Amino acid sequence: MSEIKKENTLSRRDFVGKTLAATAAFTIVPSFAVSGLGHIAPSDKLNIAGIGVGGMGLANLKNLTSQNIVSLCDVDWKYAKGAFDLFPKAKKYWDWRKMFDEMGSEIDGIVVATADHTHAIISAHAMTMGKHVFLQKPLTHSVYESRLLTKLAVKHKVATQMGNQGASGAGVAETCEILWSGAIGDVTKVESFTDRPIWPQGLNTPERGDWVPDTLNWDLFTGPAKMKPFNEVYHPWNWRGWWDYGTGALGDMACHILHPVFEGLKLGYPTKVQASSSLLLNESAPVSQAAKLTFPARGKQGKMKLPEVDVYWYDGGIKPELPDNWPAGKDPNKNGGGTYFYGTKDILHVGCYGLEPELLSGRKISVPKTERRVEEELKLSWNEGAHEMDWVRACKESAENRKPCTSDFAEAGPFNEMVVMGVLAVRLQALNKILEWDGVNMKFTNIDANEKISTVIKDGFKIHDGHPTFDKTWTEPMNAIEYSQELIKHTYREGWSLPDMPV
Repeated sequence: MSEIKKENTLSRRDFVGKTLAATAAFTIVPSFAVSGLGHIAPSDKLNIAGIGVGGMGLANLKNLTSQNIVSLCDVDWKYAKGAFDLFPKAKKYWDWRKMFDEMGSEIDGIVVATADHTHAIISAHAMTMGKHVFLQKPLTHSVYESRLLTKLAVKHKVATQMGNQGASGAGVAETCEILWSGAIGDVTKVESFTDRPIWPQGLNTPERGDWVPDTLNWDLFTGPAKMKPFNEVYHPWNWRGWWDYGTGALGDMACHILHPVFEGLKLGYPTKVQASSSLLLNESAPVSQAAKLTFPARGKQGKMKLPEVDVYWYDGGIKPELPDNWPAGKDPNKNGGGTYFYGTKDILHVGCYGLEPELLSGRKISVPKTERRVEEELKLSWNEGAHEMDWVRACKESAENRKPCTSDFAEAGPFNEMVVMGVLAVRLQALNKILEWDGVNMKFTNIDANEKISTVIKDGFKIHDGHPTFDKTWTEPMNAIEYSQELIKHTYREGWSLPDMPV
C-alpha cells in the first residue's frame, strides 16, 4: 500500500467521534434556500461530493455539472481518473470517512456509486450528518440496510433518490396509469425477466490472490465485508457477481424492471418467496435464476382491485413462456428486459423502466395523465440527467414543501427490500420449501430451529478417463435460522458499523 493511502485512511473510531461533534455544530442549508431566489446563480449551486466515481458514478456526475462538484472519493484512483480529470478542482480522497471529517461543513449532498455492499454504510452516515443522498441501485445489499435508509431519510428530512434512472422517464408513469384505469382488469400474476448478467457469474472462488495494484486500496474496497485476498476477478466492475460485494443480475436489474410492478400494483412486503437457479455457489451468484414472490391482497387503486399476486423473476437467459396471443417473431426484450402483467381482461406488456406499454389484445387505450412527467418538467430525458436534476431540485426545497423524487427512499427502500428478498430466496433455495416472510419484523417464520443448510464452495468438475466427474466441496452444515439472519442483517467487519435504526 502506498504512503498516500495510509495517510488518507481514517479509523472508524476517529470518524464517529469527529462527525458526531460536527453534526452538533452545523446544519447544511443550501444557499438557494437562504436566498429564496427563483434561479440558480453561481452561489446557489449545491456542493456535491462523489463517492465511487469510476463507472456509473462518473455518468451521474456528468449529469450534475451545473452544480459544484467539490470532492471526489474512490478506492481505485486509476478507475477514477476520468472523474479526476473532468473535475480537477475537486479535492480527492481514498476514504469517505476522512472526506466527511474534513469537508463535512462544505458538502450539501453526496452521489454514491460504490459496490453494493458499501451503499448503506456511506449513505446512512451521510444522512445522520444532514446530507442529501443520490444512491445508485440496488439501494442496499440487505433487507435491514434498506429499512435503515428508509427510516433515516425520514428522521433527518433529507432529499433522496435511488439511481434507477428510468423512474424519471414516462414509462413507469404510463404503466401505472394504464393499470389504475382498469384497462386490463385485476392482476394476479406478473412475469419479468432481464437479459443480464453481462458480467461473470457462477465462478468458483479463486484459490490464489493477485498483487494489489498501487492505485487500489483493497482494504477500503472491502469495507464492512469480510477480508479476503484481492483477485482481478473481483475488481473492477465484476464484483457484481460475487455475494460479498454485489447482488447478481437480480439485484442489479430488478431495480429497473420491477419498478413499474412495485409502484403500479402498490406492493409492500411479500408473504412467501421461493427460488431456483443453476449451480448455487457459496460466494458467486448463479449464472441464471428464477424467483417467485407472493404478495397479499392490498385493497384497490383507481379502478383496479389489488388481489393476492404472484411476481415471477427470470434472468441469465431464462424467460417466461410467451402468452398465447404473442405476435410470432416479436422480441419481448425492450432495453434489457420485459414484463407481462396478466389481468382479468387483458395482458399488458412493457419493457425495462415500463417502456412502450402495449395491450396484447391490440386495443388502443387513452387514459388520463395523473402521474409526474419529470422529463417534461425539466426538459431533459431520463438518460440525459432528468433523474439527477430532479434530486437537485428536491435538495433545494425545504423539507416541509419538498416534492418527493420519483425514486426517493420512502419508495425505493421498501422496493429494494422486495428486490433483495428475491436474492434471499435464491440463497436459501436448498431448504426446499416455500419460505414464509414476516416483513414487519424482517424474519422468516417457517425455518425450523434445528434446520441445517449447506452450499457449494467449488464444483470440482473434471474430465477423468474421458468422463465428466463432479467432486463438489461443500460448506459445513450451518443453522438455517442463523444463516438467514446473517443474510437479512450482515455482521460487519470490525471497525465498520451502521448508525442505529430509528424507532
